[in-house]
Amino acid sequence: PAGVRQPPHSPSSRPRATMSRRAVIVSTARTGLTKSFRSGFNNTHGAVMQGHAIKHAIEKAGISPGDVEDVIIGCGFPEGATGMNIARNAALWAGCPVTTSGTTINRFCSSGLQAVASAAHSVMVDGVDVAIGGGVESISMVSPVASKTTVTEEKLMSEFPALWMPMIETADIVSARYGISREAQDVYSVESQRRTAAAQEAGLFKDEIVPMEATMLVTDKETGETSHKTVLADRDECNRPGTTLEALAGMNPVRSKVDPSAFITAGNASQLSDGASACVVMSEAEASRRGLQPLGAFKGFAVAGCAPDEMGIGPVFAVPRLLARHGLKVDDIDLWELNEAFAVVPLYSMQQLGIDHAKTNVNGGSIAIGHPFGMTGSRMVGHALLEGKRRGAKSAVVTMCIGGGMGAAGLFEIF
Repeated sequence: PAGVRQPPHSPSSRPRATMSRRAVIVSTARTGLTKSFRSGFNNTHGAVMQGHAIKHAIEKAGISPGDVEDVIIGCGFPEGATGMNIARNAALWAGCPVTTSGTTINRFCSSGLQAVASAAHSVMVDGVDVAIGGGVESISMVSPVASKTTVTEEKLMSEFPALWMPMIETADIVSARYGISREAQDVYSVESQRRTAAAQEAGLFKDEIVPMEATMLVTDKETGETSHKTVLADRDECNRPGTTLEALAGMNPVRSKVDPSAFITAGNASQLSDGASACVVMSEAEASRRGLQPLGAFKGFAVAGCAPDEMGIGPVFAVPRLLARHGLKVDDIDLWELNEAFAVVPLYSMQQLGIDHAKTNVNGGSIAIGHPFGMTGSRMVGHALLEGKRRGAKSAVVTMCIGGGMGAAGLFEIF
């Protein structure tokens, strides 16, 4: 229209066929994960964390910020410091021009995986050449506010009260309902800590983490006075390498006062943490034209619903749906990233689906690494592709349970 400034011509405006396009992931970058409320990112806006991840994913891909058509970011709680369409804001913070769009999506703990899948879908279906999928969560800055502003709805509360049930309570329900013992969960958690410690010692996360300086808020326990401290977040800091089974066995369940038979403790649940991740997604033809070597290809995505009070069993329904659509069986998959929201989740899912623990969360998971809700899915995608390449794996599935009673699963080919 007259008087409206048009964006400059770019490859993204060229006509192109979309029926046979493949979406590939050409780079991944993330922050280290810091402990919520008491560590490095406890005073860092979501746009800063996510912008940092986007900026470095773009640099790793060797492309220009202006080449990115759309930025799709998942967030578990897209409000407060991660509100106001955090995807668009983070894209601009990262140095993308105003011609780069952005949208924020929410499917709770699968938000980051959903974002990568949505970016891939835009490439495969809509003819987008370059997009970014990722995720961010600032539990430190958002959770205290969000917990005070929750509003229930009468009809849903009557029919589906578990929609507002704390996730820890749903995990206790799954543990009891399906006979997953406290000891089994503690044993699993010790192994998660061990695997993560070994991976950190071997430097296996260094090619995905981009160090970031932050200003941490420090509160004096005695006086309540606050001060600021400059810190460098250059690794995941939640891991407890010295964890023993005896130590975990001695921990009281979080809900022990209301349920003496509860299973879930701080030791067999994921750790609250803050962070961001981004993956550059591109059409295979565009990557070839640019002479880029992709990490892998997006093959498919599936979701499935289940009862809200047993949301932890979601992967048991999403994974078979995903594999069936691609003519695959569990044994055909070389590597699994199965989110450790609680130890009971991978334990039950591996048991029901027949997944080999030796192929699952090979470098530990959220129990040891940390779990910024909306970011984890994107982190898992990036790590599966990088670790898969090191191992010579050809396929990977990323899957997780989702609050409200769902499961999600994504299939990736590893190059």
